[in-house]
Amino acid sequence: MTTNLHGPLARYAARLHGSVGARHHVASPLGAWLLLALCGSAVPDADGLADALGTDPATAARTAAALLDAPHPLAPAATAVWHRPDADTDALAAWRATLPRATETGPLPDQAGLDAWARRHSAGLLDRFPLTLSPRVVLALASAVATRISWADPFGLAPAAALGPDSPWAGRLTRVLRTPAYGHKAWIAATPEAGDVAVHTAAAGPGDGNGAAGPGDGAGLLVVSVAAAPEVAPADVLAAAYRIAADADADEPTGRRSLFDLPLGATPLWTLREETVRTHARDRREERHAAALPCWSARAEHDLTGPGLGFSALARVLAPLVGGTEVEARQAVVARYSRNGFEAAAVTGAFGVVSLPPEGVARTAELRFGHPYAVVAVATDRRGGGVGPWHGVPVFSGWVAEPDDVPETEFADPPLA
Repeated sequence: MTTNLHGPLARYAARLHGSVGARHHVASPLGAWLLLALCGSAVPDADGLADALGTDPATAARTAAALLDAPHPLAPAATAVWHRPDADTDALAAWRATLPRATETGPLPDQAGLDAWARRHSAGLLDRFPLTLSPRVVLALASAVATRISWADPFGLAPAAALGPDSPWAGRLTRVLRTPAYGHKAWIAATPEAGDVAVHTAAAGPGDGNGAAGPGDGAGLLVVSVAAAPEVAPADVLAAAYRIAADADADEPTGRRSLFDLPLGATPLWTLREETVRTHARDRREERHAAALPCWSARAEHDLTGPGLGFSALARVLAPLVGGTEVEARQAVVARYSRNGFEAAAVTGAFGVVSLPPEGVARTAELRFGHPYAVVAVATDRRGGGVGPWHGVPVFSGWVAEPDDVPETEFADPPLA
């Protein structure tokens, strides 16, 4: 199915980035939106959830399933829903049955298990899960989105002065990135949100360095940079960037300005000059674009429980599943834009938290197999919703009377699942 997700995600991005403000940061609106969308099949008429998702929850749930069950080779996403075994309910089980096939489910891992999941699904870019486990957590939801690509055509280098005399960065940096002669795209676009803006796009190469597919396989990744006049509000520049990204790979992107419709001279965004050249252009008027950009990197964590982000509404969605519930939600994200490529990862976590039960008494039996004992390996066979002919058949059995020591090759801790 086609997802038509650009509008809802642009709307959600405006809220998420707006909650962070104008400080240097990176975020994954998609990572947060996916977690909310997983809950769309739990309570389809949750008003607060629909407002944050930008569409009705049932549609959002189907859209999330379409993305997760057909992962993009250059930006794979993962989701998980875990619960404490003693908090399982029929309602929770019914909801889990509606989740995308790719969503991991099962008992709630410990903190080390959560951190390992974050590392595994962030391509190793994030070391830990964004939330800390406590005895009050009965339900955990997680999403991860990661990419690590090399440019099809790496940047060249230029002195930092190429950023222009008005740039506050030109005096702080030594070298910046310069677009190569071919491969990258740059243009000036007119936007309703931010006026005329400078646009640059760089595309992934035929692989990401880890064997992933590239544009030649029908799936690619473009990184779109958009700069507006310094006085334009960051929210308006982000809105313009989302608008431009919607068709950035088109032969003639929406709003593209002809250089012959703009005045010659310098602005904070570009310098436009004219020269006499020999050209095969049909009207003998050739347009050329080049761009200078800095390298950048960012690492951030975002509290997602603020107004309009949907996670406060999640408490009302989860309450029928696991009882009265508070929600904690946080996103950890990292990104780096360099001469040779782009890498980014985000892990978003949400905990359903309940009050601790009253104190009582528990007994624990630690069983010891310290003398000869029996072992039976028995087959299970539950296929097609019934019990098959192999169910309950003993396959191997034995009597353990001469134990072995643990071999030295197994002294190291096993890898986390």
